[in-house]
Amino acid sequence: MSRLKTIYRCQACGHSAMKPMGQCPGCSEWNTMAEEVVEARPGGLAESVAEARGQLSSFSSAVTALRDAGATPEKRTPVGIAELDRLFGGGVVPGQVILLAGPPGIGKSTLMLQAAAKLAEKGPFLYASGEESLRQVSSRAKRLGLSSERLYLVSESSLSKILAAMEQVKPWAMVLDSIQTVTHPQLVSSPGSVGQVRECAAELVRAAKAKDTVVFLLGHVTKDGSLAGPKVLEHIVDTVLYFDTENHELLRVLRAQKNRFGPTDELGLFEMGEAGLKEVKDATSFFAAELGRSAAPGRSVSVALEGSRPVLVEVQALVVSTRYPLPRRMATGLDLNRVLVLLAAMERHIGLRLEDRDCFVSLAGGLRMKDPALDLAACLAVAGSWREKSVPSDMALIGEVSLLGEIGRVPQLESRLREAAKAGFKRALVPARSAKDLPGISGLTVIGASDLREAAEAAFGVDS
Repeated sequence: MSRLKTIYRCQACGHSAMKPMGQCPGCSEWNTMAEEVVEARPGGLAESVAEARGQLSSFSSAVTALRDAGATPEKRTPVGIAELDRLFGGGVVPGQVILLAGPPGIGKSTLMLQAAAKLAEKGPFLYASGEESLRQVSSRAKRLGLSSERLYLVSESSLSKILAAMEQVKPWAMVLDSIQTVTHPQLVSSPGSVGQVRECAAELVRAAKAKDTVVFLLGHVTKDGSLAGPKVLEHIVDTVLYFDTENHELLRVLRAQKNRFGPTDELGLFEMGEAGLKEVKDATSFFAAELGRSAAPGRSVSVALEGSRPVLVEVQALVVSTRYPLPRRMATGLDLNRVLVLLAAMERHIGLRLEDRDCFVSLAGGLRMKDPALDLAACLAVAGSWREKSVPSDMALIGEVSLLGEIGRVPQLESRLREAAKAGFKRALVPARSAKDLPGISGLTVIGASDLREAAEAAFGVDS
């Protein structure tokens, strides 16, 4: 019988060592080295069971010239949930492997069960759960009002039995909830370890490619927001989606981190309710209730762009005097380094004296944005709080601010303005270079400003 030995493998990057270490030499992370069983060959060379095992499934092809490969257009199948289809680029592709990651309780299982009920209308669908019993999954489906004759359930954590269920049902798509609970029959390490997650995912990818089956893998993330398990898991799948929460868990946001068959800059919005996750198809209407308030110093509104979707955003700023020698600078939802640059530009070009003031800048609703079009709104919110003046409540501010205080162009300005007009705004302050080229937008007066000084005069009045 082969002798068993142990090594220590990093749960973040997969680096292995013969002895325990506090810090991983591969990725410099602390306390990520976990013990893993390996098998010693008769010749004395130790090899992990993952490297010595035979594959449960295979996927290969003969050598073919590119001109003879016969590439055909990708056939997309819509999921039936508009927010998901937007991220997929119109639908899923045969053989596509999708990783949906998110913190516990965010709604991954709920979203996938709703998607499974939709996809089961197009053919047999297998839902494999390694965390919940059939009764629990069935109870959730009943609570959500979901039912389908071609949706098959299996509660199993053994990879070989899950592959056997695929052979029995022959689904065109399936869900595995979750990849951290599945165990490979030839691996002796515990579920969720680097070896188990990597090898189980690789087997499912091979099975998906060989049978043209769409596979959804659910994965948990750690408390610091990274995917639990090796980083290589993100490299072997086709699409990586991250499910996160905004606004104190009132709004669920789905973002594409990687997508071989579609865009990576789109955004899916969901709201959790008693009947499951509900799509937020009109982001403007969702945020309109928060934006429909009277003008106040330190408040301004802009239109950010997430992928192809314009989203109205409220920027709030608070500037107060401080008794400490080093004033505080804090940003929530915006990049702090970018905010520091904007504060320096305002001090230089419109005369704001902030050396004895604490400055706090935030996006309302807990949103996180990196769109440079929010620069102008952030600057005038800070200026309004410092001068005790309000930006008009019917004015939207859109523009990028440079180090020289100039207001630069932003992409897709017309679509942003149409979204502002749709939300009821009457005026919009935009870069002067873009204002002259814009077509007329019904109900919206467009005002151009070339620099911060002109923008402040247009927003607060000539005497500002």
